[in-house]
Amino acid sequence: MTRTVMVRNLLSVAAITLVSVSLSGCDYWPPALQTQIEQLRSELQNVTMEKAQLQNQMASFTKVKDDLQAQVDELSKANREKATMITSLQNGLTAAQERLAKSAKVATSKTSAVKPATTVTQKAPAKKKAPAKATVKR
Repeated sequence: MTRTVMVRNLLSVAAITLVSVSLSGCDYWPPALQTQIEQLRSELQNVTMEKAQLQNQMASFTKVKDDLQAQVDELSKANREKATMITSLQNGLTAAQERLAKSAKVATSKTSAVKPATTVTQKAPAKKKAPAKATVKR
């Protein structure tokens, strides 16, 4: 019996030691593992800096895109306005040409209907020569 008690005590001490070591953690890190951890930390820091730079570039590109989109919208609006103006001017030109064609037909029909009885020729007055200008010497 004493032997079983002693084995139980030994097992309980071993279990308590194992639990306490596992809960407290191990402070020993092999040098290769420490080097690898430091390398990963520096890579993480570099990647974090690159990520911040890329986010800044993304923000600036987004701003430029928004500015260009605003310009495209303004130019599209101006284009629609100009197209409307051109259509209006073309319609006005077409109407004016039709009125001109109608008035030309009316004018030709009036002139052909009225025949002059006599034709009078007038001479244009003869042009007089301008007197020669005197040159003044100084």
